[in-house]
Amino acid sequence: MSDVTTTDLYEVTMALSYLREGMAGPATFSLFVRDLPPGRGFLVSAGLEPALDFLAGFHVTAADVRDFATALGRPPDALDALRDLRFSGEVRAVPEGRVVFAGEPLLEVTAPIAQAQLVETFLLNQVSHQTGVASKAARCVLAAAGRPVIDFSLRRDHGVSAGLQAARVGAVAGFAGTSDVAAAVRWGLRASGTMAHSYIEAFPDEESAFRAFARAHPGPVTFLVDTYDTVRGVETAARVLRDLGLGPGCAVRLDSGDLGALSRRARQVLDEAELPEVDIVASGGLDEYGVDDLVRSGAPVDVYAVGTRVGTSADAPYLDSAYKLVEYDGRPVMKLSSAKVTAPGRKQVHRRPGRADLIALEDEPGPPDAQPLLRTVMRDGRRTGPRDTLGRAHARLVADLAVLPSAARRIRAPEPPAPEMSALLTRTTADLRDRLTARYGARTPAPGPGR
Repeated sequence: MSDVTTTDLYEVTMALSYLREGMAGPATFSLFVRDLPPGRGFLVSAGLEPALDFLAGFHVTAADVRDFATALGRPPDALDALRDLRFSGEVRAVPEGRVVFAGEPLLEVTAPIAQAQLVETFLLNQVSHQTGVASKAARCVLAAAGRPVIDFSLRRDHGVSAGLQAARVGAVAGFAGTSDVAAAVRWGLRASGTMAHSYIEAFPDEESAFRAFARAHPGPVTFLVDTYDTVRGVETAARVLRDLGLGPGCAVRLDSGDLGALSRRARQVLDEAELPEVDIVASGGLDEYGVDDLVRSGAPVDVYAVGTRVGTSADAPYLDSAYKLVEYDGRPVMKLSSAKVTAPGRKQVHRRPGRADLIALEDEPGPPDAQPLLRTVMRDGRRTGPRDTLGRAHARLVADLAVLPSAARRIRAPEPPAPEMSALLTRTTADLRDRLTARYGARTPAPGPGR
């Protein structure tokens, strides 16, 4: 099964109809998030690089046509118009790692309409999931206040691909490592892991397990200490570490219970054993809220491992994202359906120092002190430059967070800045809405940036 057929059926039926009707004019589709989920003061753009890989290799083969025909219950020759279709268009997009807000285009695709339509589902899938998880991960890094955060999410992510994506965007957010071996190898990330309770239980006692683990792994080790009694587990770990002359780089891991109280007791035990250099790792159902609580309470945790709640973005598991036609063959278009009104035309987002972002038409001049966010990253179906790196994406995020209002960075009850629409875009939208209303008799509210 190819990525080309990883699409919704209606993309195929629409694309086939466009081709049969001879509709080959350029269409611009805008991908954006209508509204931020509750509890989010910002989003982090992610998923662009995989999306560009998909577009660069997009090619409807004979096998794809057969699969489409099977899904439609029609003979393959009825879908011959789709055969050998390739993506030959332009993509303007916000680079990965940039902070973005509701209503701002994350990317805009301009291509012959059948091509631009057929890639919708895959692009939404990639950008929506990765942006959602990257935003959750970035909040964990903020909550940790300089302490390392590790991705432990793979085993409960929604599929293996989702796990790979979670590790990747965790690196964009600033995670120090991942438990996912495949992701670590693929993207050059630090692989991180300890041991499970089953390992401890397989030995006669904790001390036997710790000593056996250290024999197999002579480098820095991390001992899981809460299988039976946490304080006794820390005491045993301290004794083994001292006996073996281990210390720097080693750690004990707390995975359950009152992590704040247990971390304080663990720190006391380790310090009394003259092991101040041994770290404390906390895990077990943590996300930015749990990390924030521990940091604010002064818990002596050195490293946070986050998993299920972050890899699935548990409190905001989806984004209200959309991929809407805004221009066809030079004609601006918009949707008037209640609660889903869109603004027409190709757009640019201008980031203004000390002010809210400005969403404008692409060809109107931006404010003199503003930075345009959307860049042309693909032209004629090919990338316009080298592949981006996770390091550059992370650096962009660090820079954006540094100037983001503190109210938007808050872990609890954040206040996201509301982007503004330019006067020209507002007038263009109102004029087109009036013309469509006169034609169709629609009665709809004016769109804001987040529609």
